[in-house]
Amino acid sequence: MHDINPFFNRMGEENAFAVLARATQLAAEGRDIINLGIGQPDFATPAHIVEAAVKALRDGAHGYTPANGLLATREAVSRRIHALTGADVSPESIMITPGGKPAMFAAILMFGAPGAEILYPDPGFPIYRSMIEATGATPVPVPMRAENGFAVSADEVASLITDRTRLLIVNSPGNPTGGVTPPAEIEKLAALLDRHPDIAILSDEIYDVMTYDGEAHTSLLEFDGLRDRLIVLNGWSKTWAMTGWRLGWSVWPEPLYNAVRKLAVNCWSCVNAAAQHAGIAAIDGPQDDVAAMMAAFDARRRFVVERLNAMEGVTCATPKGAFYAFPDISATGWQAKQLASGLLEEAGVALIGGPDFGILGEGFVRVSYANSLANIEAALDRMEAFLSR
Repeated sequence: MHDINPFFNRMGEENAFAVLARATQLAAEGRDIINLGIGQPDFATPAHIVEAAVKALRDGAHGYTPANGLLATREAVSRRIHALTGADVSPESIMITPGGKPAMFAAILMFGAPGAEILYPDPGFPIYRSMIEATGATPVPVPMRAENGFAVSADEVASLITDRTRLLIVNSPGNPTGGVTPPAEIEKLAALLDRHPDIAILSDEIYDVMTYDGEAHTSLLEFDGLRDRLIVLNGWSKTWAMTGWRLGWSVWPEPLYNAVRKLAVNCWSCVNAAAQHAGIAAIDGPQDDVAAMMAAFDARRRFVVERLNAMEGVTCATPKGAFYAFPDISATGWQAKQLASGLLEEAGVALIGGPDFGILGEGFVRVSYANSLANIEAALDRMEAFLSR
């Protein structure tokens, strides 16, 4: 057999899933494991959303759907975007995808090629760099700095742009840091991009409503001058605790829309019919469960930050969004991945080492507080005891 396309050898992975697999294996062996590693709400999908899917199945929603998604689903997303951002987005610009990653995959594939440069946040979601490298493009990390609240810096982006820059990836609120870029900085970034009309933008806004302390997410859809080259990634997974439903949406500029539609036809055909009906119910139905989930996350966030900062050698900035803390553990003397491995194997606590989120992640670990307060307290007790040894 001949060698496979080098594209596949250049592709990386998302280590959170490897940690989850190891944690699951240890639990199956009888170990008491607390998982603060996976980025998945520990809440059930709200009942009215589940019922909408069940009803759709009973009503016969068993067939193929359009490659770009049901019109009713795209119309619901259009309403959602307008309610949150004030932006008018036509359903004909919206693509329904099986989760958020296909939009990321498509955008990076469109602009990634040998000789191209793609700017991405670091520490950041690991699939950005993985996919950039798979295409043969050069990944250019945009540092997300603790002293800057892990926000995007327009000045730092400006310093990294070259005549080979094809795509800028922005993620706020951010994974793994919980950083939220303030409105003034987003405006500064938009003004910078106005001066670089050849650069496309992928704005990953999957945590858009997950903010705290009065912070508000500013969508790049609010800047009309960027719309002809702006791709926005969002979806249902985080806001409505629907990770396993594999349901995302994305907004595409007219020149790129047909390309991503063709990719859908070639790759995933269409998105599950019943899941799309559930997605409509999520958007149009009551949001009480979302509010309750966010209140719980907020309480956990405050607890996690206080406990981490009380540990010897650990400092933790207060995250303003998502459901992650990203403490600096460099003063403990541990390398981040070795600490994460030791905590899992010896203390039964799963979290993720910072280098799994980029070359600038050393010295940090990601702690997901998408677990019960009781489990979080027990896990941090174990972590403190482990570090004190």
